[in-house]
Amino acid sequence: MATVPDHWCNIPELSGLKKYVAKNLSIPTETTFDGQLKFSQCFMYDFNYTNTSNISSTNVDIVPCKNGWFYDIDNDGNSVVSEWNLVCDNDFSVILALILLGASGLIGNYIFGYIQDGMGRKPAYFIYLLIQCIFGIATAFAKNYVLWAIFRIGVGFTVPAILGTPYVLVTLSIIVWAIRNWRWMSLATTLPFFTLFFHWWALPESPRWLLAQGRYEEAERVLHNIARVNGKTVPSNFITNHRGKKMLVNNNPHDQKKYGIKDLFSSRNLRWKTSIVTFLWFTNTSVYVGLSYYAPALGGDEFLNFFLAGAVELPTYLFLWPAMERLGRRWTLCISMIIGGTSCLATFLVQNGKYLDLQLFF
Repeated sequence: MATVPDHWCNIPELSGLKKYVAKNLSIPTETTFDGQLKFSQCFMYDFNYTNTSNISSTNVDIVPCKNGWFYDIDNDGNSVVSEWNLVCDNDFSVILALILLGASGLIGNYIFGYIQDGMGRKPAYFIYLLIQCIFGIATAFAKNYVLWAIFRIGVGFTVPAILGTPYVLVTLSIIVWAIRNWRWMSLATTLPFFTLFFHWWALPESPRWLLAQGRYEEAERVLHNIARVNGKTVPSNFITNHRGKKMLVNNNPHDQKKYGIKDLFSSRNLRWKTSIVTFLWFTNTSVYVGLSYYAPALGGDEFLNFFLAGAVELPTYLFLWPAMERLGRRWTLCISMIIGGTSCLATFLVQNGKYLDLQLFF
């Protein structure tokens, strides 16, 4: 959606020439960080292009683009970058939109946490879904960058629900490869969500939430249905025992206290643990998003890179699930972060060469 296609200064007087001829006449070259020469994307020779016979690249001023840019969308397709010229002096606009997308996801976590606890998991899920659909459709019809960024913030509220799902990234890369227009891509990745509204009649409320709210009859019906589908039975005294424990809690004035976010910082131990968990969440999310979005920029086929960035996660489940059962969540998290952090740091050892891309995927 926000891919940056190859671009260079637009010279209306040279529009009748082939692209490579026009670039050679009007665009200076620059040296990249790895020592390679490429045509500048933001500067041009300051010639009088109405008379091409006197054009010479010696002793001529180099100036910023005067007439916008020409985008090579044959390979990359149309994106918000090419539609609204979010390049050169405006290139931070894309990064800003990505930052706002992530920040809204953080806010969405807190907001929907309250909605889930207050209204239930089922209503919260469909509210989440409705927001995704509304802002996803609105994104496709954005008339300018500001509206597009606002709509992406709305979509960002729903990002945490799907961010860490590798098969979503794999599927998304296929959709993006097939649909090169960002507006159609927005519709293609949003419209299928409308079919999920039909799950309202099939999706039960969370039994855990029902039990916490004291709605024992509803919880019992849901649990019996789940057990029946899985060929299991619910112990006859399960609900009775839980009801008894709930009554004991209700009779204890201390246990009836309402807890909120400020209680996470009420003691030194809780402050320490809350800070650690928050830091881990922020770090993992930042690195995950960074690597996922950086994958297309590794060189070669950007669609294949994005596909591989999601595909390489799938085998990790062969380790994670057994590890969580045997080692527990804490040790599994520590081992995973050590491996991931070491792999990221290892990229500094090889700044050039064919093994750099492999290290980033690892």
